Amino acid sequence: MVQESFVDKDTQDVLKADDTLNRSYKDASTGVEASLFVAAFQTQRNGKTPHSPKNCLPGAGWTQLSSDNYPIEIGSAAPIVVNRYVIVHGEERELVLYWYQSRDRVVADEFKAKFWVVADAMRLNRTDTALVRVIVPIVNNDEAKATQIGTDFVRSFFSTLRQYLPA
Repeated sequence: MVQESFVDKDTQDVLKADDTLNRSYKDASTGVEASLFVAAFQTQRNGKTPHSPKNCLPGAGWTQLSSDNYPIEIGSAAPIVVNRYVIVHGEERELVLYWYQSRDRVVADEFKAKFWVVADAMRLNRTDTALVRVIVPIVNNDEAKATQIGTDFVRSFFSTLRQYLPA
C-alpha cells in the first residue's frame, strides 16, 4: 500500500456508506499500480444504497469506452463474475473492475444485486452489502495487460476481504 485516502464529507454525504476503504497500491519491483475502494452499507433502508460506478464515474468526467461481465478464477471456488469497465478522461484510460458483495455472494449486475437485497430482506431481515471497486491505469492502450493486473490484484485480496464483508 502506498496511500490511504479518505472520502471527503461532501462525497460521504452523497454516498451514505457506513464504512469505506480507499487505498492505492504499487508493486515496488514492477511499478504496477492499482487502487481499491470498498463502500460498506450495514443496511440499504432509508435511501442508503451503493452508487454504481457506471453512474458515478461519468459524473466525475469519465467516459465509458466498453463494459462487460468478466469471470475471475478465485482459488478452488467457482469463478466470480465482475463488471469490467474501460473508461477515459482526456488522455487517461483506466480499467475498472467492480461488483456488489452480500451474503457471501458476488453480483456484477445492479438489478440482480437489488433482487438479492429484497430476497435477503424478506428471508433474513438483512440488507447489508458492499460495493468493491478496483481501478488499474491502462498504459500504452494495453487493456489486456491492465485486465491481467486487475485480475491478479483481485485474487491477491479477495479471500481476506471476504472476511470483513457481509456474510
